Amino acid sequence: MKFRTAFAVLLLTPVALSGQPAAAAASPTIAYAQHTKVWELVLTNGNVVKVPGALAEAPDDVVNAGARAPFLVSGDGRHFFYFRKSDGLFVERTVRGKERVVSRKITTATIDEEWPWVSNDGSYVVTTTSAPGVGVFADLRTGKVLPPPGRTDAWNFLGFSPNGKRLLLAGENLTVFDRGLRAQLRPKTRLSPMALANDYVTAAAPVGTWRKYRGLRLLNLRTGQAGAAVTVQLPRGQYVDDLDFDQAGRLIVRSRTGKGVAIYQVSKTTGKTTLLRTIARPDATAWVLPGDSSSEVWTDKKK
Repeated sequence: MKFRTAFAVLLLTPVALSGQPAAAAASPTIAYAQHTKVWELVLTNGNVVKVPGALAEAPDDVVNAGARAPFLVSGDGRHFFYFRKSDGLFVERTVRGKERVVSRKITTATIDEEWPWVSNDGSYVVTTTSAPGVGVFADLRTGKVLPPPGRTDAWNFLGFSPNGKRLLLAGENLTVFDRGLRAQLRPKTRLSPMALANDYVTAAAPVGTWRKYRGLRLLNLRTGQAGAAVTVQLPRGQYVDDLDFDQAGRLIVRSRTGKGVAIYQVSKTTGKTTLLRTIARPDATAWVLPGDSSSEVWTDKKK
């Protein structure tokens, strides 16, 4: 208990980001996380919060020793998740909050065997496995860890709706589940969408070669009908690296650039892009943006 108390004090000691004012701001969120000597949170007000208790690599006593340990930030920038050095458990916390264990089934032994995904509001965690398949479904609002739908792990997790109320999984059939893993919709389609809108009916699937997607198409999950493929108008050398809907139903694409990541709003009918913002990559061995999965094309620094 004495160690945990001291740890909590050390963990949330803010450090001003070099070259930027540490001006106070109302409820700053996490702009991104980076790993230098330890994991750090870079906040939207310019402050940096060190997280010395977060593992950077799998320990020597597990199968995948040395593999990068996942560190995730929820899409809303308010929650972060990591493997705790003290006991190897996967935990969640906010910048000013206390640690909360996600599930005792997610330990350092799962690093590079299972990969966690976090809902936009940080309240739900799903792990996918190397099987392939799914592992843990943890609803942090209720504190329940649920078994996979149908008591089988033979599912491919495709994503959350932006509000976190629905999960999209693919098994023998594509299925939309609620948070309690009750099936809500089972469309018939051969497509594997990677984004689900808040209407729980509209989904988006990338078009093209894996890692070099240049297009997308929309899918109506109620009818199973897909729209025509649309070419996303990205600059030369950029691809659709991440595809999602925002809370307002806009289609959002994140694309790796030579300096970091560019975020675009995309017309669902023409593919025309509107640049929303760019984020420069910090000089760190790894960095994580809000909403990232365990592995993105911009995650690790090129050697």
